[in-house]
Amino acid sequence: MRWNLRGRGRLAVAAALAMVALALFGVPTAMAGPTDVRINEIESNGGSPGDWVELVNTGTAAVNISGWVVKDNNNSHVFTVASGTSVAAGGRVVLDVDPVFGLGSADSVRLYQPGGTTLVDSYTWTSHATTTYGRCPDGSGAFTTTSVSTRGAANSCSGGGTAAAWPGGTAVTVADAANAFGTNLSGLSFQSASVLWAVKNGPGALYRLVPSGATWIPDTSGGWTSGKALHYANGTGDLDAEGVVVTPDGVMVATERDNNGSTSLPKIARFDVSSTATALNATAEWDLTSDLPAVAANSGPEGIAWIPDSFLTAHGFRDEHTSAAYNPASYPGHGSGLYFVGLEANGTIYAYALDQTGGGYTRIAAVPSGFAGVMDLEYEPSTGHLWAACDDTCQGRTATLDVNAQGQLAVTAVYERPTGMANYNNEGFAIAPQETCASGLKPVLWSDDANDASHALRAGTLNC
Repeated sequence: MRWNLRGRGRLAVAAALAMVALALFGVPTAMAGPTDVRINEIESNGGSPGDWVELVNTGTAAVNISGWVVKDNNNSHVFTVASGTSVAAGGRVVLDVDPVFGLGSADSVRLYQPGGTTLVDSYTWTSHATTTYGRCPDGSGAFTTTSVSTRGAANSCSGGGTAAAWPGGTAVTVADAANAFGTNLSGLSFQSASVLWAVKNGPGALYRLVPSGATWIPDTSGGWTSGKALHYANGTGDLDAEGVVVTPDGVMVATERDNNGSTSLPKIARFDVSSTATALNATAEWDLTSDLPAVAANSGPEGIAWIPDSFLTAHGFRDEHTSAAYNPASYPGHGSGLYFVGLEANGTIYAYALDQTGGGYTRIAAVPSGFAGVMDLEYEPSTGHLWAACDDTCQGRTATLDVNAQGQLAVTAVYERPTGMANYNNEGFAIAPQETCASGLKPVLWSDDANDASHALRAGTLNC
C-alpha cells in the first residue's frame, strides 16, 4: 500500500499514520497509556491448559490490545494477541502462549504494543514458581510467588506476598465467656462503643452484644438473651448469616444460602432490630444471584460494609456502571451510601446501590481484594480505609483499600495478624468507634468460626 503524504499538513499526516496502523494491526493508534495494561500473573510450569500470561487493565477505560505482542527471553518467540481483543477497565485477559512457545524455569515475559518494539511491561525469573508469579497487591504490587493460581481472577497474595506487621498492639485476649457462642460465629459490626452486633451462620442468628468487663455478652433485654433466629421475609428459612453491618437503613445481613438446603442463595437481608420477638423476618431482601458468579453454596457473600455517599463523592469514586464519577442522584431510593459485599469464592468485593423501597439494585464496582477469599469487610470512617479480612487460609491477614487517583478502590497495604494471636478461623472483624481511642490505640475484635480453645471472640488494638 502506498501513501502520498507530500504537501499535507500535520493533521493529515497524523490521520494517514493512524490509517496505516489500522491497516497493519487492526487497532487505532489512540489508546490508553501503556501503563494502564500490565502483566499481572504468569504460569510458567505447565498449568492447565499450559503456560499462560494474565494481563490486567488498571485504568478507567477499556483498552483494545489487538495486535499486542508477548515474547519470552527469545526474540524469535512471538505471541500476537488476536484481533478484537480488549481489556475492560479493571478487567483481565488471559493469553495462552502455548503452543506458540513455552515458558522456561529461567525465563522472561515481555509485553509490547503492536509491532513488538514498544515495551509495556516485563518480568524475569530464575526458577519456576511453586504456584504462579503474580503482582501483590493484585494489579499494583511487585511480583512474588502467589499462594494459589488464580487464572483470570484477583491474585492470591496471602502466602507469598509481603505483608507488614499488624498496625497495633501485639497482645490479643479472649473477649467472651468459655463456649458462650460455640461454633459458627461470623460477622461483627459495632453500632457504638457499647453495642456490638454479631451473626451466627448456623443456625442463623443475630446477636446484640454489650460489654461486661473485658468480655462481650448477649444483651439480656428485648429478647436478645440467646440471639434471634433469622428468617426470610416470608417467615421461612434458616439464613446462613455470614456478615452484618449497622447502617442508617437498618441492620443488614449478608447470607450465602438457606441452611435447610444445599443450593447457593446469595442475598442481603434487612432486619428491624427494634422488635422484641425472639425470631426476626427480613423486612427487605436483595437477591444477588443473577449478578454474582455461580459459586458453591458455602462460598458466597461473607462480609458486608457500608460507605456513605458523602465520602465516595468527595474522593471521586468511579461508577463502573456509568463509566463516570459516582453520582448518588442516579440511584433514587438507594439511601445515603453504597453496600460492599465480599465474596468468599474469589476474593472480589462488589459495590451495590440497593433500592430501599424494593429488591432492586445496581452494581457500581467490582474490586479485587488481593485475597483468595474475603471473610469480612469493615469501613473505618476516621481513615477512609475499607478493611478486608481473610481467615486461616490467608494466615489471618487483613488489607486496606482506598480510593486511588483513578477513582477505584485498590489495595494500599496488607497486614499480618497480631503476633499474639494464633492462626484461627476468624470470619468476623470489627473496629471500635474512634471515640474509644486511648493512648493512641482503639479496640478491634475478631470472631472465630471454629470456637478454638472454647472461645469465639478475641480482642486486640489498632493504631488510632
